[in-house]
Amino acid sequence: MSLTVGIYVFDDVEVLDFAGPYEVFTTATRMQQRSATGAPPPFDVLTIGRTTAPVKARAGLKIDPDHDIRSHPSLDCLIVPGGVVTAELGKPDVIDWIGRQTTLTSTVASVCTGAFLLAKAGTLDGLRVTTHWEDIDELKAMFPALEVVSGVRWVDQGALLTSAGISAGIDMSLHLVERLHSRTLAERTARQMDFDWTQNP
Repeated sequence: MSLTVGIYVFDDVEVLDFAGPYEVFTTATRMQQRSATGAPPPFDVLTIGRTTAPVKARAGLKIDPDHDIRSHPSLDCLIVPGGVVTAELGKPDVIDWIGRQTTLTSTVASVCTGAFLLAKAGTLDGLRVTTHWEDIDELKAMFPALEVVSGVRWVDQGALLTSAGISAGIDMSLHLVERLHSRTLAERTARQMDFDWTQNP
C-alpha cells in the first residue's frame, strides 16, 4: 500500500525546502518500481496549499497546489517547508490545520523555518528541535519551551522531525525513506539523485 506524503506550499516558501523532499520521495518511488514491477508505489506525493489558488515561492516560482487544507486525502507524512513564514504564522486556520495533522498523521516533519509553524501549533513543546543556523536564536526566543539545538542536520523525535536548511531537508527526507520503507531504497534514491547523503544528524 502506498504511503501518502503531503507537502505544504505557501507564498514565499523556499523552493528547495519543498522541492527537495518532493524529489526524494518521487525518486524513491521510481527506484522501487524499477525493481518491483506491478507493485504499488511506495509513496504518493502531493502538494497542499491553504487554498488551491497558485502560490509564488521565493524568487517567483509559481506552484499550483494539488489540494487545499480542507479537502486533501488522509496523510501518512506531512512535510512543512520553510522560507519566509511570517504571513503563515498569522493564519490561525493554517496553524490549526498543522496542529490537527500531528494527531491524524503518523509523521510530521519540518524543513528550515518550517519549524516555526510546527512550534506555533504547539506541537514541539518540550522537544529537541532544530532549524536553519541563521534562525536558531529567533526560534529560541519565540518558543522558549523548545530545546533548540544547532550543528545538526536533523532531529528525529519519533512522530515529529525538524531539519536545518535546504540540503538538510533532503538528508532528513532520505532518512524518512529509510524509516518508512528501507535503508536500501534510501541509498538507491541518494545515488540516483547524485546526492551525498549525510546520514548522521
